[in-house]
Amino acid sequence: MTALYWLPDLPDWRSRLRGLPDDAAAAWDAAVPLANTRIDFIRTNALDETLRRAIGDAVPAGAIGKPVRLAILGSCTFAHLHAAIRVAALRRGLHATIYENEFGQYQQELAERGSALHAFAPNAVLLALDAHHLAAGVSSAMTNEDAAAALQETAARIRDCWRTIRDSFACQVIQQMPLPLHPALLGSNEQRLPGSRAAFIAALSGELRRMAEAEGVDLLALDARAALDGLNAWHDPALWHRAKQEVSPAAAPMYGELLMRLIAARQGRSYKCLVLDLDNTLWGGVVGDDGLEGLVLGQGSALGEAYIAFQDYARELSRRGVILAVCSKNDEADAMEPFAKHPEMLLRRGDIASFVANWGDKATNIRAIAQELNIGLDALVFVDDNPFERNLVRQELPMVAVPEVGDDPALFARTLADAGYFEAVAITDDDRARAAQYQGNRAREALRAAATDLPSYLRGLQMQLLWRRFDRVGLQRTVQLINKTNQFNLTTRRHTEDDVLAIIADPRAFGLQLRLLDRFGDNGIIAILIGRMLNDADLLIDTWLMSCRVLGRQVEPTSLNLIADQAVALGATTLLGEYIPTKKNGMVKDHYDRLGFRLTVEEADGTRRYALDLRAFTGAETFIDVKEG
Repeated sequence: MTALYWLPDLPDWRSRLRGLPDDAAAAWDAAVPLANTRIDFIRTNALDETLRRAIGDAVPAGAIGKPVRLAILGSCTFAHLHAAIRVAALRRGLHATIYENEFGQYQQELAERGSALHAFAPNAVLLALDAHHLAAGVSSAMTNEDAAAALQETAARIRDCWRTIRDSFACQVIQQMPLPLHPALLGSNEQRLPGSRAAFIAALSGELRRMAEAEGVDLLALDARAALDGLNAWHDPALWHRAKQEVSPAAAPMYGELLMRLIAARQGRSYKCLVLDLDNTLWGGVVGDDGLEGLVLGQGSALGEAYIAFQDYARELSRRGVILAVCSKNDEADAMEPFAKHPEMLLRRGDIASFVANWGDKATNIRAIAQELNIGLDALVFVDDNPFERNLVRQELPMVAVPEVGDDPALFARTLADAGYFEAVAITDDDRARAAQYQGNRAREALRAAATDLPSYLRGLQMQLLWRRFDRVGLQRTVQLINKTNQFNLTTRRHTEDDVLAIIADPRAFGLQLRLLDRFGDNGIIAILIGRMLNDADLLIDTWLMSCRVLGRQVEPTSLNLIADQAVALGATTLLGEYIPTKKNGMVKDHYDRLGFRLTVEEADGTRRYALDLRAFTGAETFIDVKEG
């Protein structure tokens, strides 16, 4: 099934498309909600064409994140997929521009520094080689040795392309997995025929997965998606022979979705928190009416097992770093009882970072959850079996993702997985520890409530700030934080792994990762600091970002003390700071003012530049013990 079935229908979709404003910014803002509906290939193309007429090629004011410049390097035809890719970007508020190589010329354009590809300067490259191209020359007459040699030669050619892309553009590299298109010659034991093209593509796919892990390449897993949907939903042999289209136009919207999820994940645009209703969502029945013993949950009934399966999926998401929250219309005591007492419950209160159960409207309660967790509303996914509640939240909070899960719990987990809200390209130890970190936050808030004054609270936390220079061990987490932190981020500059490695190697720069521990546990890596010497006296703070969950704990002045020490060690006498405004980072507009920097320039777009004389600087005294480690 290649339809975007988790998105809601919009009855007046076509009339709203026809009414798209002429003004570019207004047209963009009106088009985003149209993209977030259940649209097929025809509507996708209509939306793309109408919006492009309104905005041209310019990045509209309403676009968020880093504009996507995607180069598709392929061996077949992709022009029919461009609209779906742009609309999938639009769905996330991202603006995408696409370049596609001349037919069959991907290697030549990649190798030629003066080619149109190099002039395009992509910040993401998709290498999309079709199965026919990859298996060219493979024959059932081959011996085992011949087939193995062909496999290694093809894999090496692809690896060389990855490395050339990275060397040329220092950008995200995405490898499209080939579709299993070749008909079997042997049958179920096709792998026993050395030169079978079907077996060759299967073996190559396994090799690509191993290589991609080693090379840091992201995979567009079309083969896995086709296994779910059926190959016929993705590939039409007649269209292949007529137009060399490996991917069928009908699958274009899903193709764009899968690709843009990877690009958005690299920009930190994946969702962070799953907000769950309770009655008829985590269990069958209404706990306030049916009581604990009346709930349908667990072994003994198909419906009860379906609810358990969904709880298991939510718990597994939590274990890989997704925050779980509850938003329920219930008395709090009734809502809590199954978590504490029902023998079949898999989820427990400790799995839930924010638990809101009352009789208020769910939009208001979801706002409270976001505030408690200190994350944006656009980081939340809300799951509720009740269509009234889903529509209410969509109307009041359009930035919250609300999938059409229906009323069959057996399909809840599959719907969430298909929707891809929590797409990730790497998982770190801090991600896995996130649930424990939010439990620690609750304990910290309890201490804050009990403390009679702020200094007593901060002293009672017994905080330690551990700092270390950027290194290869923490590389993934460093890059992840740089590219997904949007609120407490002074410049929102995005850096690739290669950029971070360059900082490590630069003797006139520093990169620091800060970890905060206290009596309630490890908060994980909570800040990234990058400084660069501009000349013999001035050090620019290129990047200063922090996790919002540690605000108000004196981390900011403590971090400045560290920056000053590092700057002085490099010979600097002046610190230069920048605030570059975005839609997300208004909370740090006055950050440098509060730390005693002098405003030197304020530009028309709101950008501010600051200076701090290190010769007159005295570090702030805080309740944080600072150590290298």
